[in-house]
Amino acid sequence: MTGALARTSRRLGLSAVLLVLLSFVVYVGVDLLPGDAVTAHLGPSASAERVAQARANLGLDRPVLIRYLDWAGGALHGDFGLSATGRPVGDMLSDRVGNSVLLAGLALLLLVPLSLVLGVVAAWRRARATDRVVSTTALLLVSVPEFVIASGLVVVFAVLLPLLPAVSLVPAGSSPLSRPEVLVLPVLGLMLPGLAYAVRVIRGTALSTVDSSQAEFLRLSGVPGRVVLRRAVVPAVLPVAVQVWVVTAVGMLGGAVLVERVFGYPGLGELLVSSVQLGDLPVVQALVLVLGALTLGGLVLADLASTLLTPRLRARGAR
Repeated sequence: MTGALARTSRRLGLSAVLLVLLSFVVYVGVDLLPGDAVTAHLGPSASAERVAQARANLGLDRPVLIRYLDWAGGALHGDFGLSATGRPVGDMLSDRVGNSVLLAGLALLLLVPLSLVLGVVAAWRRARATDRVVSTTALLLVSVPEFVIASGLVVVFAVLLPLLPAVSLVPAGSSPLSRPEVLVLPVLGLMLPGLAYAVRVIRGTALSTVDSSQAEFLRLSGVPGRVVLRRAVVPAVLPVAVQVWVVTAVGMLGGAVLVERVFGYPGLGELLVSSVQLGDLPVVQALVLVLGALTLGGLVLADLASTLLTPRLRARGAR
């Protein structure tokens, strides 16, 4: 356990350094883009004097390094400044974070048991019809981008079979849970690509375990197949599976940008795309930093889970 904590502490320190570098690159990179919060708010017809006055009022005429230090100091306390609309960026993010967490949480809740069952069963029934169906479907889903899968779900379940709404319209100030039907297609659109990837990795790991001497001994001893899976296969697959689930959850953050946009779901991804289109750069800077921090945090969790569940890594960390 001590070795795992030391390894995690090192990863946390490295992640903190990477997050600082990311914040600098994001702030300076976005600052170099054409336009700023003033031009986005006043529009192209505003006079040069009015634009200059507004930039001075917001402190945008100061050197970029000074502005970055102020911004980074505020970000540490959750203050990301004002958007082009005059609203605090932190308030805009807090309105959307819960919706995105809900979407990713539901997708992960479905993905974990499904990927474990499908991956292990496909490996157990290798080269049979079940394995061919599962492996082929997973390969097809992995090969298709998220927005294509999401669009296909809309065509099938909202157009051809009008069972579910094509757009996730949620009344302002209410939770998507007040209209559960608007969650179904976004959750499926976010979950299916990750499910396909997880099934392929778990199946590959389970194949070597199914042929192991322990599993063979149990089978020759007359132990039922489901008991062999529970005693020998699943425990050996779990360390890899947990790491895949955490990494997949992190990948969902990037996938959510496209999926939320396709369904008009009021989450962080939809806010990021609309902010880019409107040139609301303070919101873009904050969103990229938040998504980067969540990604780094997820990778640390994946590393910690892998270390705790793998005896070889625990022993290496203890040395």
